[in-house]
Amino acid sequence: MDCSARFRIRTPSPAASSHLAGESRRPVGRVSVRPMASAASVEEPTAAASETKRRPTGDSFIRRHLRSLAPYQPILPFEVLSARLGRKPEDIVKLDANENPYGPPPEVATALGNLKFPYVYPDPESRHLRAALAEDCGLESEYILAGCGADELIDLIMRLEFSISIIINDEDLLKILDLPILVVLDEAYIEFSSLQTRMSWVKKHDNLIVLRTFSKRAGLAGLRVGYGAFPLSIIEYLWRAKQPYNVSVAAEVSACAALQNPAYLENVKNLLLQERDRLFDLLKGIPFLKPFPSHSNFILCEVTSGKDAKKIKEDLAKMGVMIRHYDKKELKGYIRISVGKPEHTDALMKGLKALQL
Repeated sequence: MDCSARFRIRTPSPAASSHLAGESRRPVGRVSVRPMASAASVEEPTAAASETKRRPTGDSFIRRHLRSLAPYQPILPFEVLSARLGRKPEDIVKLDANENPYGPPPEVATALGNLKFPYVYPDPESRHLRAALAEDCGLESEYILAGCGADELIDLIMRLEFSISIIINDEDLLKILDLPILVVLDEAYIEFSSLQTRMSWVKKHDNLIVLRTFSKRAGLAGLRVGYGAFPLSIIEYLWRAKQPYNVSVAAEVSACAALQNPAYLENVKNLLLQERDRLFDLLKGIPFLKPFPSHSNFILCEVTSGKDAKKIKEDLAKMGVMIRHYDKKELKGYIRISVGKPEHTDALMKGLKALQL
């Protein structure tokens, strides 16, 4: 089956449906108070007991479902890794965060160096960036919303908790779009596939949202800038709900500059695709790894032959090679390796072969 980008779907909760439909939201500054305990009592409590009962703990103000939420496992930055491993940043091979090792086009550094008004708040509508994106993707700017990374846009979409994340083809996607559900299509890695974007589909489907990022394509992960295509019937309310200055001046200028050099972006993409194929073939030769074919800039590997995935990550880290492992039960026996430059692959393979001994 021909596959396309990932998508996530979830029937909106009543609160999210209300928000999307434009019904009145809670006014800013209004506080809802929930009683901490019943006011009824059988006997007169002591003063100390009453004081203890009235004084809530901090976590009593936190929603119940958040109290047991496992924290996200963040990737450590170069500075922290350098201190922890006792290695210079340039001596660390970072293949753990699906970043673009080639970085952005040279125009980005020039644009950042020529910033004229860094002390002025950014344009809350990101007009220059949305105009550049409209030209880049062929979709009118009125359908486009920029954010502080695609993650912010996911959070902005009424904080839905998506229940499905899979690869899907056009035929199946069209069938799903006929259902009364909101479909969020994540195209963060689409440049590394042979597929076309579905951004223009939002003009025909009022229940489709398509998200993109500059982190993978343009090497701007550190500046946090993403964007999305939304139906006009939805984007109207997201404009009202978003933070006013969510995209920084530096991020907007950098993204616009990156789009000015499509030849660079295409060349870097091709380099990463070539290295992905090479990495995949080399990983197949490691007896304790089972790599899976990839349509992105990383390769997922099942760890076999009785080897421990977490220990492989830790042992490689001691050699200055960083890969990703998750403690979640679904992925405990797997590692994720980002596609880097040829010399990064060479360092990784040297480390993996050392673990065979």
